[in-house]
Amino acid sequence: MLIVKKFGGSSVADKDRIMNVASRIVEDYKAGKKIVVVLSAQGNTTDELFRKAREITDNPSKREMDMLLATGEQQSVAFMAMAIHALGYPAVSLNAFQVNMATTSAYSNARLKDIDAERISMELSRNNIVLVTGFQGINRYEDITTLGRGGSDTTAVALSAALNADKCEIYTDVEGIYTADPRVVKNARKRDEISYDEMLELASLGAKVLHNRSVELAKKYKVKLVVRSSFTRAEGTVVKEESKVEKMIVSGVAADKNIARIAVIGIKDIPGKAFDLFNLLAKSNISVDIILQSIGRDKTKDISFTVAEHNLEETTTLLNDNLDYLLADKIEYEKDVAKVSVVGAGMASNAGVAAKMFEALYDADININMISTSEIKISVLVAENDVNEAVLAIHDHFKLSLK
Repeated sequence: MLIVKKFGGSSVADKDRIMNVASRIVEDYKAGKKIVVVLSAQGNTTDELFRKAREITDNPSKREMDMLLATGEQQSVAFMAMAIHALGYPAVSLNAFQVNMATTSAYSNARLKDIDAERISMELSRNNIVLVTGFQGINRYEDITTLGRGGSDTTAVALSAALNADKCEIYTDVEGIYTADPRVVKNARKRDEISYDEMLELASLGAKVLHNRSVELAKKYKVKLVVRSSFTRAEGTVVKEESKVEKMIVSGVAADKNIARIAVIGIKDIPGKAFDLFNLLAKSNISVDIILQSIGRDKTKDISFTVAEHNLEETTTLLNDNLDYLLADKIEYEKDVAKVSVVGAGMASNAGVAAKMFEALYDADININMISTSEIKISVLVAENDVNEAVLAIHDHFKLSLK
């Protein structure tokens, strides 16, 4: 049996946690399993590297930031190899170049294109435990790229697909997928299983347990995905094609504080201007989420949308530089906002979910700024200081459905 295991930064944050993870890896190795391990950078290493870069310049190049950030994962795999050696077992650490993880050239947000599994297969045939850097790849210029926050999950799932692994286990600091963040909602329930589609929506909407692209890959290649805790022996949550609890209307509530709202004011109300706006953003690889268009005055319109907060400065600069092209008056933005969403496969065939969600927010005296819906999710934009109360109110309102 071949298992790919991924451990996040909190799981390897210090010596004791590294040794704990090494012991768990060795347990499976001693049981006769072939093991490939993907590791994130230790603890807050990535944030610390960002901070040090900002001490030198407020606007570091994305290429050099990728070069810098990739060092965090290289430390993790080297330390883990040393820990496994100290326990008396064979291990080898490999970086993205050694594995030949080919990506696109979009620095800081690259996408995996291909993985050459030959080196890993060779090391496994030598009975080595193989430790691979997560979060990074190599583009066609042989430059290091990174896959964005949470990209180690994507590395693990992609490796599972390339190696045809029997299972991909994602280890984190919680015991699985919950109906809401258990650090915010104390009575949140752990799910035994959840569908790929529901998990993809939750991951895209702010649930931090899995990276959304990792779920996309798992669904595409039918990778058996299990989310487990690094610190307990709980069974965790299985992410699969279909969940047994098909009649569950709402499967989870997610929140995302790392967003910003941007408004383009006074756009000329003529055909093609919305295309011009969003095509401009797409060419710069800036993703948008909730979109709202309203009629302004004097044959103009206002278009508001949300972006990830780390894209705010780049987006506003781009739009201000192109006001004449967009035939717009000005750009406004707001950072103190958050997105709260409900997700559930059962929503497609059950009326009234939106009404219940809005009733919960009304009862909690929380104002809604923007609304977005799809077949299995409803998202609203609220003030950031209301987000935890909103999650609690919605979770409580749907508690019968969340059982």
